[in-house]
Amino acid sequence: MSTPLEKPQIIAHTQKSLNYTLFDCKWIPCSAKFVCMGNFARGTGVLQVYEVQHGDVQLVKEIEKPKAFKCGTFGATSLQQRHLATGDFDGNLHVWNLEASEVPVYSVKGHKEIINSIDGVGGLGIGDGAPEIVTGSRDGTVKVWDPRQKDKPVANMEPTEGETKRDCWTVAFGHAFNDQDRCVCAGYDNGDIKLFDLRNMSLRWEKNIKNGVCSVEFDRKDINMNKLVATSLEGKFHVFDMRTQHPTKGFASVSEKAHKSTVWQVRHLPQNRDIFMTAGGAGNLHLWKYEYPEKRSEKDGDGVDRGVAGTLNLLQNITLSTQPIASLDWSPDKQGLCVCASFDQSVRVLIVTKLNRV
Repeated sequence: MSTPLEKPQIIAHTQKSLNYTLFDCKWIPCSAKFVCMGNFARGTGVLQVYEVQHGDVQLVKEIEKPKAFKCGTFGATSLQQRHLATGDFDGNLHVWNLEASEVPVYSVKGHKEIINSIDGVGGLGIGDGAPEIVTGSRDGTVKVWDPRQKDKPVANMEPTEGETKRDCWTVAFGHAFNDQDRCVCAGYDNGDIKLFDLRNMSLRWEKNIKNGVCSVEFDRKDINMNKLVATSLEGKFHVFDMRTQHPTKGFASVSEKAHKSTVWQVRHLPQNRDIFMTAGGAGNLHLWKYEYPEKRSEKDGDGVDRGVAGTLNLLQNITLSTQPIASLDWSPDKQGLCVCASFDQSVRVLIVTKLNRV
């Protein structure tokens, strides 16, 4: 446990007001740059690249495209190329070389409606196996793409016949610890969480957390599943221990009602998977540490293993804005450096101190 002297501090390093609606922001790997994605009032999409220099952020590049950008990831690219995959309001999946952005290096009409969420794996030297991108859409489908293969998704998870179509709000890769295993977790507007096993092309687990699922993330993608955080509309989030799956009870979990409004996003610290940040609808950030129980599994009455959930320790919190913080991304290279985007049309670079002391 932290003593008061060792508590991390969340410092707003710099803030930039923008002239468009901001939906996502991501650090460009191996650089002091980040990219912002959104749309201008006239409806076109905008990508802006900023560089952190001498305590300020400088605009390096601005790219305008016909359709508004909703989300992006570098997760399926190499460290040499650093291509950005984006999902837009028209259902298009594009992969961009930000140095030569006139034409995308990969393009597919992925969905019939807006792509709400995107994630990548197999790139950046993280996780084994093929570089793949997953997209989740308002059309109810979750699709996995290999940018080396044209047009067709390598996996398509859609509602079964007779099942109500649900708006998919969030997707995340995990369990990519060898070149065969991989899974996708998806969260939906009705509170459903679904875990798809891509190796066996099957639904491995599902659960309903009663409120729309805004964000899901594994603590790390490139290991045997360990923990999963799911955030929801009503200020609550859940941490699932993914090491032990009980045949009827599923995964053990602990939940916390921390924000007074929607928990828009969760992001784990790349350098320590037990620390994560949640971003709230009231413009606040909460920094958490997951504490493991003495034993992570125990026998139930029938002698079957079931998981044991740990506890959550709130390390720090801060209010930055009167508007929701819609996006948050930790720097993969510099511990404690992060960028967040909010609906007050501002992007903020933050420094979180003393993370190695908790």
